[in-house]
Amino acid sequence: MKHFLLVGASSAIAQSTKSALLAKGYEVTQLSRNQSVSDYELTDYLSVLPAIDTRFDGIVYFPGSINLKPFRSLKLEDFQSDFNIHVLGAVNVLKTYQSNLNEGASVVLISSVAATTGMPFHASVAAVKAALEGFARSLAAEWAPKVRVNVVAPSLTLTPMAEKLTNSPEKIEAGAQRHPLKRLGNPSDLSNAITFLLGEESAWMTGQVLAVDGGMGKLKV
Repeated sequence: MKHFLLVGASSAIAQSTKSALLAKGYEVTQLSRNQSVSDYELTDYLSVLPAIDTRFDGIVYFPGSINLKPFRSLKLEDFQSDFNIHVLGAVNVLKTYQSNLNEGASVVLISSVAATTGMPFHASVAAVKAALEGFARSLAAEWAPKVRVNVVAPSLTLTPMAEKLTNSPEKIEAGAQRHPLKRLGNPSDLSNAITFLLGEESAWMTGQVLAVDGGMGKLKV
């Protein structure tokens, strides 16, 4: 039976992914700073991570943040904090658990439409997510053919993390109208893409960034 490690498992997208994987009959191990969710004690993604003896068929790294500010309001510490969470956290997780990966395993990282689409107030998010995509492509080349590495790049999704941007019907409608498909993402939109990249259906994909963004990144309508 396949077994997957979800890191940052308390997020809405992670929980949707967990449900999808369990529905397929797979096993899931969860890591989170939220101890009510985590299967192991964890305080920081940059510290020494818990030793796990389990073999995994895939790892998904979910931790993130939405730090939207004008560039003039961003401090160097903001960029460093975002880099620590999005990039160095992923690096630490994969360095720690790479020996747990079975041959043929799949790694999925979470980027953002902002990495390749210029948007105001996204300077820090865009910088760190672009770095994450570059890291993923390099690692995909290094780990091929034994382990696949891909990325999912969403746009605005209806999750608690995005609450400040979606906390009224007016904000939701305004956000939806900016997307060619005229709605915001749901956690299941992302978990469907993630489970696809973890599964055999994507066995000939590696080093790819899969945009799940309602058309925001490529279309002008």
